[in-house]
Amino acid sequence: MSQFDYDLFVIGGGSGGVRSARVAASLGKKVAIAEEYRFGGTCVIRGCVPKKLFVYASQFHEHFEDAAGYGWTVGESRFDWPSLIAAKDREIARLEGLYRKGLETAGVEILETRAELTGPHGVRLVKSGKEVTAERIVVAVGGAANPHAALPGHELCISSNEAFHLEALPRSILIAGGGYIAVEFANIFHGLGVETTLIYRGAEILSRFDLDMRRGLHEAMVAKGIRIVCQDHIQKVTKSAAGNLEVETINNGRLVVEQVMLALGRDPNTTGLGLEAAGVETNERGAIVVDSYSRTNVPSIFALGDVTDRVQLTPVAIHEAMCFIETEYKNNPTSPDHDLIATAVFSQPEIGTVGLSEEAAAKKFEEIEVYRAQFRPMKATLSGRAEKMIMKLIVNAADRKVVGAHILGHDAGEMAQLLGITLKAGCTKDDFDRTMAVHPTAAEELVTMYAPSYRIRNGERV
Repeated sequence: MSQFDYDLFVIGGGSGGVRSARVAASLGKKVAIAEEYRFGGTCVIRGCVPKKLFVYASQFHEHFEDAAGYGWTVGESRFDWPSLIAAKDREIARLEGLYRKGLETAGVEILETRAELTGPHGVRLVKSGKEVTAERIVVAVGGAANPHAALPGHELCISSNEAFHLEALPRSILIAGGGYIAVEFANIFHGLGVETTLIYRGAEILSRFDLDMRRGLHEAMVAKGIRIVCQDHIQKVTKSAAGNLEVETINNGRLVVEQVMLALGRDPNTTGLGLEAAGVETNERGAIVVDSYSRTNVPSIFALGDVTDRVQLTPVAIHEAMCFIETEYKNNPTSPDHDLIATAVFSQPEIGTVGLSEEAAAKKFEEIEVYRAQFRPMKATLSGRAEKMIMKLIVNAADRKVVGAHILGHDAGEMAQLLGITLKAGCTKDDFDRTMAVHPTAAEELVTMYAPSYRIRNGERV
């Protein structure tokens, strides 16, 4: 008989935690999972799922406008924010129910409480004060929005969390940040009729993406009517007698808006978790340090997902959970593969990307070939919309392997998923060239760019 209360105790009910708990229980292990808020984690409850629903909602005004070019007469349209919030909440509740059902069916004990580590095998259930033990403990508590506490007036601002629960749409909003959360919400709020300004301290938005994607999206957003202020940041936020927020910036003086949203990154959610008591090592950002098998420095404690600050993406947390199961319960040591992860920015237009940017590839390889196409998508011809799509393939000239693929435009995220398979398989540009085009589609450009637009040799364009 085991000397522990559980074979596995999971702290955190997000994607990584739920997957590891559910699969371990299905293998006959005695498993408990503790979650202090709602099951589903950041992605399902206050992240990518409700955000994508908001993205869809914000696109309809352009769909109505485009319809006229195709012979449709659309009557007067009105948007109702409370109706969207109610519909979103129903869907989130449904998804949370599915997460719970999966755990229950597998036989996982669900504990609705905050849980904190007390030692290498000990966990305290905060709600009851009870302490339990487990042979193995998985920490999968995710991340939290950085409140930017050093900013005077930060308490007057919202984060992406509150953006999903606003009682009413603001008439105007200033969004601080240049990452995907800031960019996506800028497009969402603008699409819903909010006067939107994006402020970012960097020279260009989306710092980790290919420069063509960054510039192309910037231009498209400005053309839609979104104001983007780069190389500037907020110095102070105060509330006026009229109830508006007055924002002092370093380079652009005073801005007056109804709402300020801080999208300045996310931090590992490790404060008060008891890591010190258990002897678990963290880095300077508070992230749990793990090895290639998600093990911490304490042999019985593991960490998955955003709390490790490796790759902050939901599918990555799920993948890490499955690798944990393979390694610990199936005698098949499996290290998570974080190479060539396809990703998308659900901006308007979307960005889909996998592999190296042109800039990164030029530093890594002696010579690269860049294949680039910019064109007006077919849908925009009759609608009269001036949008452009950009597609790029980055090829290592030495072996012709495609090392990066980047798309700006409609359904870019969908295309990136398929390109992820292609690049993961190690396909060459010759493989692309041998592939027959599907016509008429935007994606056919990926297999019809036969000649390089330019080359970069030893960092110089030739």
